[in-house]
Amino acid sequence: MFKPKNKKEKRIKLSKDSLQKAKRIFSYMRPYRSQFLVGWIILFISSAIGLLFPLILGQLLGGETGEDSSLTGILSLLSFDTANSFALGLFIIFGFQAILSFFRVVLFTNVTESTLRDIRKDAFQRLVYMPMDFFNKNKVGELTSRISSDITQIQTTLQTTIAEFFRQIVIIVGGIIFLAFISMKLALIMLGTLPVIIVIAVIFGKFIKRFSKEAQDEAANSNVILEEALMGISNVKSFTNETFMLTKFKKVIDSIRALNIKSGLWRGVFISFIIFTMFGAIVFVIWQGLLMTQGADPELARGDFFSFIMFTVMMGASFGALPDMYANIQKAVGATENLMTIIETESELELNNGKLTPEITGVVAFESVNFSYPQRKNIEVLKNISFDIKENQTIALVGASGSGKSTIASLLLNYYPLASGQIKYNGVSASEIDTYHLRSSIAIVPQEVILFAGSIRENILFGDVNATNEAVHSAAKQANALEFIETFPEGMETQVGDRGIQLSGGQKQRIAIARAILKNPKILILDEATSALDSESEKAVQEALNKLMVGRTSFVIAHRLSTIKNANNIFVIENGEIIEKGNHDELIQLNGKYSNLVNLQGFQ
Repeated sequence: MFKPKNKKEKRIKLSKDSLQKAKRIFSYMRPYRSQFLVGWIILFISSAIGLLFPLILGQLLGGETGEDSSLTGILSLLSFDTANSFALGLFIIFGFQAILSFFRVVLFTNVTESTLRDIRKDAFQRLVYMPMDFFNKNKVGELTSRISSDITQIQTTLQTTIAEFFRQIVIIVGGIIFLAFISMKLALIMLGTLPVIIVIAVIFGKFIKRFSKEAQDEAANSNVILEEALMGISNVKSFTNETFMLTKFKKVIDSIRALNIKSGLWRGVFISFIIFTMFGAIVFVIWQGLLMTQGADPELARGDFFSFIMFTVMMGASFGALPDMYANIQKAVGATENLMTIIETESELELNNGKLTPEITGVVAFESVNFSYPQRKNIEVLKNISFDIKENQTIALVGASGSGKSTIASLLLNYYPLASGQIKYNGVSASEIDTYHLRSSIAIVPQEVILFAGSIRENILFGDVNATNEAVHSAAKQANALEFIETFPEGMETQVGDRGIQLSGGQKQRIAIARAILKNPKILILDEATSALDSESEKAVQEALNKLMVGRTSFVIAHRLSTIKNANNIFVIENGEIIEKGNHDELIQLNGKYSNLVNLQGFQ
């Protein structure tokens, strides 16, 4: 099972297991491997040609013809023997590199974007088919991060980081070979000073980066406080807790200031260290090289010396760039591992093995059903629940919050596997029925309706995406929604906003009912659909619900018992067990739990 990252996650290491999982991304690149291979060949050629730049530039700066140079053989092959030819050679190299880089970037971008498109599709497909328990265990914010930030990390790495990492390796290895060819003595001096200082600088840089990370964490905390305060501003004001929130926020930003000042102090030390040691090392190498160019019989030609300096500078930059690139590759491996974990987690398609597609008419039976939520297996939510429902009956589920009513609704939709017992539809066990087929025959109108950002028409169409405009209009009319929809200037095309924020509770409920009408289900679940509404909205919604329930098997979860007085069967549930069942009149005569609830609500 996928587990989200902790806020303060450990540094990702390139272990054998993480690399093995990250390698699976190449299965997505397989259809584009020919382009990718061409891109790598171009990258290698481009990087190798780039090594000629410091060599030729050094000879040009040294004013040498190459006659006494240790590189005479190479230069003669390139036909460089004058300043003009050196300059022309550099322009040719730059032009050739520019062309190669263009094709390399285009190829790598095409391969990367095609690969990421396929990964995004598979990851989202996997997520929407995940069982409900997966979303109970994982935060939605963490999951969306996998699809957004992690893929962005992989995108940057595949497009540029890996290519640049490889280029720096080629420059370093090729540079060392050229340096040894120019002067073994000077090469050993350079390799004995510059790389050591760079390694120390990298370690020092990681030490400073820790303070920046702590400051970022505190900044994240301050953002949380800011977001909570502004989102809950009505609570802050009503409880007169402005000062409390300010004090809380000030404490965090004081901590950010202290960490950043400490970080700035060490950055100052770090910069001073770099300036003194790095440039000191370069000066030392130049000094040694200059000594070798002097005298009656110099060990090193001036052109070779300048080429050596150019190679040294280029290698120094490459050494300095490698740690950050390696860190980005590590992050990409971690991001890939997270995505592959999601993609390889079993979805409902694998977990639900039902293949049958029987006709579902609304005949439902619970046979000794026991159930515990997967993450709380020691707490039994439903205990030996049994009942038989005929088609077109209305069944009301009554009981206190947490008694198990909504759990029964979830099991009707086959959201979770049973601990024991069976749920049957027209005599066929739910475990043997294709889940998509089963759910296509069931509709739910929940207490808290969630609408999707878009138009009213699009939200009603969610019940049947292939429905005609006439069918949408008819569903809205039956749901008593048309009366308010037509008051909007844009009618059906009115945008509902994020989660339907621009509509009232009663309006959202009626759109949800229209959606259910459009689906035309055999089984209907009403989960306290009117409990959060005012009297006027409740009346309009209840009228729509009464129309919707006609000719369907309906399971009604309700706290307002007046709404279920005419139900065929009423099940009173307590602590996961059915303690009373019957119609309204029968339960009143029992003078038990239901009768007490009716008396409390003041109706008969």
